[in-house]
Amino acid sequence: MGTPVRRVVLLHGLWMRSFSMRWLGARLKAAGFQPELFDYPSVTRSAADARPRLEACLAGSPCHVLAHSLGGVLALGLMRDRPGLGGGRVVCLGSPLCGSGVARDAGTRPLRRFTVGESAAVLDVGCPELPVGVEVGMVAGDRPLGLGQLFGRVEGPHDGTVSLAETRPPGLQDHVIVHASHSSLLLSHDAARQAVHFLEEGRFLHAA
Repeated sequence: MGTPVRRVVLLHGLWMRSFSMRWLGARLKAAGFQPELFDYPSVTRSAADARPRLEACLAGSPCHVLAHSLGGVLALGLMRDRPGLGGGRVVCLGSPLCGSGVARDAGTRPLRRFTVGESAAVLDVGCPELPVGVEVGMVAGDRPLGLGQLFGRVEGPHDGTVSLAETRPPGLQDHVIVHASHSSLLLSHDAARQAVHFLEEGRFLHAA
């Protein structure tokens, strides 16, 4: 990739704000990266409304992206539509890139607005077509704990909200599973270690 990229933009997921990414940001900083937290309203407004601000952020100096859940869908959708944006690698943590079954199931219920909010359409579809030329890695959890199961059915192995199948779109550079739930991916030492390694090497650490 030429000169190593050290700037990393961190994006949070649904029902979160940027402070939820601070722990991961600290892990990145300890590894020599320069983390930046990107904040956006994910429930009261559609995540898609944040695209212009995110585009301006990623269009600055070259950067990697580390994103949790909805944040990964948002970032990759934008990078797909704006080739060359960012210039670095992308690590997603439990992002339903193939679309969220929980979000679709919630759509049949009266409380959809209070469960997935205005970002429902973004989560329904995900980002199954990845941006061309971008190395994308996925860290998925397999600990089936979380409130997501209260709002919809999660098929097969899952992290309590997102199924492993929903994290495997065609074209991923690499995919790794850690023992964490959807929310605890944000505080998982294994997830952080894998994210750092992918940003540095373009691949995850896999057991021999």
